[in-house]
Amino acid sequence: MKILIIGSRGFIGSHAFSFFNKIDSYEVWRADVVVDYPAQKYFLIDAANIDFEEIFQNHSFDVCINCAGAASVPDSVIHPLRDYYLNTKLVFNLLDSIRKYNKGCKFLQLSSAAVYGNPGILPINESHVPDPISPYGWHKYQSELICKEFHQVYKLHTCAARIFSAYGPGLKKQIFWDWSSKIRESKEIVLFGTGNESRDFIYIDDLVASLNCIVNNSLFEAEIINIANGEEITINKAISVFRNFGDVHFNYTFNNEIRAGDPINWCADINKIKNLGYKQQIPFEDGVKKYIEWVKKEKK
Repeated sequence: MKILIIGSRGFIGSHAFSFFNKIDSYEVWRADVVVDYPAQKYFLIDAANIDFEEIFQNHSFDVCINCAGAASVPDSVIHPLRDYYLNTKLVFNLLDSIRKYNKGCKFLQLSSAAVYGNPGILPINESHVPDPISPYGWHKYQSELICKEFHQVYKLHTCAARIFSAYGPGLKKQIFWDWSSKIRESKEIVLFGTGNESRDFIYIDDLVASLNCIVNNSLFEAEIINIANGEEITINKAISVFRNFGDVHFNYTFNNEIRAGDPINWCADINKIKNLGYKQQIPFEDGVKKYIEWVKKEKK
C-alpha cells in the first residue's frame, strides 16, 4: 500500500511516518514545507503557493493522510485568515487534486474535537451537532464538510478523524509543554481556569495506531471518527500526575480565567474507533512519564 503523509515534519505527521514506515506492507511518501535533504520519497511544498497537482499528476497513492494545518486555537483567534487557509483551503486543494488525477486514493483528514465546542452531554459521540467556539474549530468543521462534499459529489473516498487532546514527544506547545516551561522560570506557577476543566488525552503512539485502524478498516464513505481514549481527566488530576513524575517541586494556583476558544469539559465516545480495532496501549500516567523524560532531554 502506497501512503502519502502531508505535513510529515509536524508533530503528528512525523510520528505517523515513523509508524507506517516500519510496516513492510506500506510504501510511505512524505510532503511538507520544510527543506529536507537528502530525504527520499519526499515532496517539498512551496509554503507561499501550496499546490498538490504536480504530486498527484506524477504519482498514484492508495492513501493520503493530511496531518498538515495550523494547530493553535489562540493563534486562530488572532489570525483567522491564516488558520482558514491552512485548515480549510489546503484541504480543498488536496481533494481537488485527488479528484483530477488520483480518484481511487483514500483521503484521511485529521480534524479536531474543537468542532464540538462545549457539549452539554458527555461522552460526546460523532452524531453530536458541531458547535465550535473558535476559528480553529470552525475551520476544522469546514474541512470535514469539504470531505463530505467531495465524497457525495465526486465519489472520492474520504474520512475525518476528530482528534482530542494528543500529546507526546515532539509536542512543543499545549499544556504539558507550557507547564514544563513555566516551572523552569518559577516554582510558583499560575494556570488558566479552575482545574475542574477536563480533557480526553491520547498519547501519540496510540493516536497513530488508531489512524492505522482507520486506513485498514474504515469504509471511507465520509465517516467521522473520534480519536481519544474515552477517559475524562480533569486538569487538576493531570497536573497532579505531571508533578508526581517530575523531579522539580513546584506549587500551582488557578486564575479562574478561561481563554477565548478553550472548551470546558471533554470526553469522547470511542465506540467507532474501537470497532475498527483500536485498543489503548499507553495509559495516561505512562504517557505523561514518557513526555517528561523527553522534555528533560530536550531542555538540557
